[in-house]
Amino acid sequence: MTSREQEVAETFVELADTLVAEFDLVDFLHTLIERTVRLLDGDAGGIMLADQRGGLEVMAATSHEVRLVELFELQSDEGPCLEAFHTGQAVTKADLGEMRRAWPDFTARLEQAGFASAQAVPMRLRDEVIGAVNVFRVATGALSEADMRLARALADVATVGLMQERTIRSRDLLAEQLQAALDSRVLIEQAKGVLAERTGVEVGEAFTVLRSHARRTGVPLHALAAQVVSGALRL
Repeated sequence: MTSREQEVAETFVELADTLVAEFDLVDFLHTLIERTVRLLDGDAGGIMLADQRGGLEVMAATSHEVRLVELFELQSDEGPCLEAFHTGQAVTKADLGEMRRAWPDFTARLEQAGFASAQAVPMRLRDEVIGAVNVFRVATGALSEADMRLARALADVATVGLMQERTIRSRDLLAEQLQAALDSRVLIEQAKGVLAERTGVEVGEAFTVLRSHARRTGVPLHALAAQVVSGALRL
């Protein structure tokens, strides 16, 4: 077994282990995008999930700048994540010219952030699509078919985990869980701002501090964020 094959196997085990017991959804999504980007030799990435109204929300990103790119994708209503979500199919373009024709505003913003390619895979189970995973690269060109299959497999594992019968028994319950995760995401964003203001660290580094403290202490991210925002905890 090569080192990459071993890393792929370990990633699936890690994701499965995360789903064995109660898990923090926001932390799970960040783990998913970090592993996906690394295994696909990407440079950055993000995850969007559908909310109770059927619209997409940015739930995880590898950096603050990437989160802004993802938010721009939603605002401009064009880009690979949106296309993957609406079509239920994997999306990758051959070159920048094809990207500019398909998503002119989004591609311009992507290039401004320093990336030259973007691809996405839907998070779907049968006919139901609950979100999409985005991978950005500095290099131009489409991902190989093998890498796209791996991206789909990782997204499929995450989707099955979110929709597994022992915790989610209906679409309404899934929407409630995703809405709860969205509420947690808003609280975490507030905590990042508070922590950045208090300590002088960058916003992206503030999230790393929060996440590390949550993992070290076993306190859920949303609960830790609430303590930081209220002033009950000063990191």
